[in-house]
Amino acid sequence: MGRKKHKQTNSPNKLVNDILRIFADNPGQSFNYKQVASKLSISDAGNRSLLNVLLTNLVNKDSLREVKKGKYQLNPALVKFHASTKSYITGILDMKASGTAYLISDEPGEDIQISPNNTNRALNGDKVKVIVIFNKKGKRTEGEVVEIIERAKTKYVGILQLSPKYAFIVPDSSNMPVDIFVPKEKLNGAKDGEKVLAEITDWPENAKNPYGNILHVLGKPGDNNVEMNSILADFGFPLSFPKEVIRDSERIPDKISAKEIKSRRDFREAVTFTIDPEDAKDFDDALSITWLANGNYEVGVHIADVSHYVKPDSPTDIEAFQRGTSIYLVDRVIPMLPERLSNGVCSLSPNTDKLCFSAVFELNEKAQIMNEWFGKTIINSNRRFNYEEAQKIIETGEGDYAKEVLKLHQLSSILRDIRFKNGSIDFSTTEVKFKMDENGKPLSVYIKEYKDSNKLIEDFMLLANRKVAEFVGKKNNKAEAKTFVYRVHDEPNPEKLTTFSEFMTKLGYRMKITSRKSTIDSFNNLLHDISGKNEQNMIENLAIRTMAKAYYSTDNIGHYGLTFDFYSHFTSPIRRYPDLMVHRLLFDYLNGQPSANKEVYEERCKHSSNMEKLASDAERASVKYKQVEFLMDKVGQLFDGVISGVSKWGIFVEITENKCEGMVSMRELDDDYYYLDEENYCVVGQRSGNKYKIGDKVKIVVKRASLAKKQLDFAIVDGVEL
Repeated sequence: MGRKKHKQTNSPNKLVNDILRIFADNPGQSFNYKQVASKLSISDAGNRSLLNVLLTNLVNKDSLREVKKGKYQLNPALVKFHASTKSYITGILDMKASGTAYLISDEPGEDIQISPNNTNRALNGDKVKVIVIFNKKGKRTEGEVVEIIERAKTKYVGILQLSPKYAFIVPDSSNMPVDIFVPKEKLNGAKDGEKVLAEITDWPENAKNPYGNILHVLGKPGDNNVEMNSILADFGFPLSFPKEVIRDSERIPDKISAKEIKSRRDFREAVTFTIDPEDAKDFDDALSITWLANGNYEVGVHIADVSHYVKPDSPTDIEAFQRGTSIYLVDRVIPMLPERLSNGVCSLSPNTDKLCFSAVFELNEKAQIMNEWFGKTIINSNRRFNYEEAQKIIETGEGDYAKEVLKLHQLSSILRDIRFKNGSIDFSTTEVKFKMDENGKPLSVYIKEYKDSNKLIEDFMLLANRKVAEFVGKKNNKAEAKTFVYRVHDEPNPEKLTTFSEFMTKLGYRMKITSRKSTIDSFNNLLHDISGKNEQNMIENLAIRTMAKAYYSTDNIGHYGLTFDFYSHFTSPIRRYPDLMVHRLLFDYLNGQPSANKEVYEERCKHSSNMEKLASDAERASVKYKQVEFLMDKVGQLFDGVISGVSKWGIFVEITENKCEGMVSMRELDDDYYYLDEENYCVVGQRSGNKYKIGDKVKIVVKRASLAKKQLDFAIVDGVEL
């Protein structure tokens, strides 16, 4: 029996958007409902009746005005933006906990504020179209969402609140202003108070809340494993590998055939070792060094040959691309590749034959490159060092393979000096680490030290990344350059740079930004001057935010921060998909293959950049969660801090000893009425003139530590000797 056909009706929300678009595109004209119906191709009585009702509603909302009976026109307050034919602009919605949102757009001018009753079901991160509302002086004051172009996400983590007749999920995210209604039949076995992952499936026109169903029960709030999985799920990362991917990875052979060995350059007799963090399980890079008869040194940068095992378009490859990167939360790694590959088959563990893709350099005593070679190799690592063990050898001159470690340290130091002399900026961000008990509860917080052993590895990885990119991209004829995946970093925005420079001047640090060289010299001098000071972390973070963000692209614009004309990511294919793409492209070009499709690889670059940002956000969220958890039993305690930021809502303070950041609400400053002085980066008391500015030392007391909100609330304590 055939399925019964139903007459299609228009969604009221869609109709409102379509109506507004007609009037917005013709702001000087008036139309009656028949004319609007004609433009929208509405002929049935039901939708024409609905159209009449909606026109009246839009008049009541001041979006339209009735110029004479039955004739409507766009409210003059809604005028065209610029001189274009559109009276709306497009952007990304940045929503606050209150429900108020701001449109972040590429259009010039300040962000557009949108009140909660004008967001029209749009949510944080959504790409939307907005009509701009202007005041009588022609200044845009706020806007109204008229179309949701693309949802940023539909899946949310939250806590289930169950009642006899209905259920709601209260999302963890502070910028999700509504709860999700879940019908009782869609609970998927979840119990009251449990943390769950839910998906929004519908948002009926007359409903205040979206409807959804529960996809996954995460468990009891507060449990470390549940909370870490909640962070992953909230950012859209999978909690496990699909069975098909596991089966595919298990089919990959770990035995190396004699034919494969014969096809590769053999480095098994060269002294080779890895240097990684103590808790590392995947080793994707190793160094070898050999003394040559001519007095030079052959240094091999050997990278796990993931491309040999993971074939394009295989289930494992597709999953790796979708993930884009491994994710490093405070207590675990969520690998890009299944564990059998990341920690086993591909990992360069010691005393085992391993397949690599290598960049090999002949260096003289001045670390000048006399020759270079790129290709497939086989190695057998002699030793696995952690950074502390390698550092001890550098400091004492004694230990396993001390001769090799010390020579590599000497060469890397020269490479580093050359790099800084050529204009690289010496950024070294503070990395917060935790010591935790067996249940994941943080016992202490410490700052990871970045020593010479770390720099040794970094310098040779930078060398390999730069030289691989040069090999492919540096051609005499630009037309000869082939499609490649570059890691690029643009020059800083001049306005941001000026603002940062002026702020540093107010803090007592002099910067000169009249040329590229003076700017880079100023940054390096600043970073040197603040080293070890209380405001170091705050200024470093501001400096990084002043810079453009690095990203992946097939269009090479160079790397500003490193001052490299050519740079790529070649050295971490176990944990970064762009490196795997680089390996495949380089191998093809070494074997005479034509240039790859630029458009395809540019799309892959964009996806990789987006996934990198998501992973970084998830990592920061896990650190913030542990910082809040660490301070939960320290409510009421006093700490020294530094003001790290100011806003109209309050003052951000970073505790000096553990780098935990919280906010002092404006409400807590009850000795005066304080207002934000954006130009001078401070809040000022209206009567007293008392100022709290970025960089000031303060004494704070921890007032609240909310795990649910990942939020720390502080209060400034006056009259305490600092």
